[in-house]
Amino acid sequence: MDRIIIRGGNRLIGEVTISGAKNAALPMMAATLLTEGCSTFRNIPELRDIVTFKTLIEHLGGKVEQEGHTLRIESGTVKMPEAPYELVKTMRASILVLGPLVARMKRARVSLPGGCAIGARPINLHLMGLERMGAKVRIEHGYVDMTAGRLKGADICFDTPTVTGTENLMMAAALAEGVTVLENAAKEPEVVELAMVLNKMGARIDGMGTDTIRIDGVEELRPIVHTVMPDRIEAGTFMIASAMTRGNLLIRNCPLEDLDALVVKLKEAGVEVTPEGDGVRVVGSGQIRSVDIKTSPYPGFPTDLQAQMAAMMSMANGLTVITETVFENRFMHVSELRRMGAKIKIDGRTAIIKGNGRLSGAPVMATDLRASASLVLAGLAADGKTEVSRVYHLDRGYERIEKKLAAVGADIKRVKDAPKARQV
Repeated sequence: MDRIIIRGGNRLIGEVTISGAKNAALPMMAATLLTEGCSTFRNIPELRDIVTFKTLIEHLGGKVEQEGHTLRIESGTVKMPEAPYELVKTMRASILVLGPLVARMKRARVSLPGGCAIGARPINLHLMGLERMGAKVRIEHGYVDMTAGRLKGADICFDTPTVTGTENLMMAAALAEGVTVLENAAKEPEVVELAMVLNKMGARIDGMGTDTIRIDGVEELRPIVHTVMPDRIEAGTFMIASAMTRGNLLIRNCPLEDLDALVVKLKEAGVEVTPEGDGVRVVGSGQIRSVDIKTSPYPGFPTDLQAQMAAMMSMANGLTVITETVFENRFMHVSELRRMGAKIKIDGRTAIIKGNGRLSGAPVMATDLRASASLVLAGLAADGKTEVSRVYHLDRGYERIEKKLAAVGADIKRVKDAPKARQV
């Protein structure tokens, strides 16, 4: 198992380029199941979750080829409408094949995703919407078994905005008969990107990026060529890293327009954030000021940057209150940050951080994707040596993060543990 070893204290100076967005690429890959032919996607990040989804599409009968950051998917050969537990359990985004399969093949059998370390993410809103569109749903033996004729357009109102639910129903509605209206829909940039991809395929979707999305179903969709948007969460992580290390980073291919909530908080904390060319320059200097944060669906502060900001606020001057409204168990990084000297108290969905101006290196263990990033950032700014174990979480969402950081001055390396000797 790999570990990342960091010797903190170095300023990050130079340029870093942001990779394609995993959370945009995965639903695009699912959308190819609505077509027959070969779609090509550029700027695909090289991540564990992408590999898992490739394996899932191949299990369904598709053919997938990847050369560097270019991915080609031939979906005309898809015959198997079943996503097994062995694949779905490793990545909850696998549920995104549900809508496309039942829309195109009239049948889907997809394993329930199961538990999630950061909190419950039920799919009841997905199922409610598909039932409203005419699908018959049966849940047994840990699987969603769904059958349908051609789906029918319907008016669907989500109790709460759901990104994957909006994406799943938007894909299903693209091939449905009639008009589907999604109310209280998710507005994340990745949802907008998927709608743009579907429209390139021949769908008729309006209202993406607002609370109400209208989909006028069509008979068929065609394969496309598309370049994946940059990853706003990776960009935000590097922005925070520069701030924490008193760095001076030019972050290229940065979707700054999608990071308004973060930019506001960084500026409040005393960080210089300046658009420059196709990216942004982030300069951290002097003492970090404490700022309060409340996560919420887009365009609010992203829950996927909460852990990274918690690490930064541990070094701030003053008291910080972070309120997590999206997931009920997204403070698992706190116990590890405490090992590094952070003074954090948890009260329900609130973290109260008393900044002490410094962190100290320590052995820590990652518990999920964004918690992993927060520990790496803490290690960059800490005094001494930090060892982060279980970094396979990082590989789900950050493309070679240790190499990108090393290129801008971090003392960081990945090491592999020696295999354990077998007991005789």
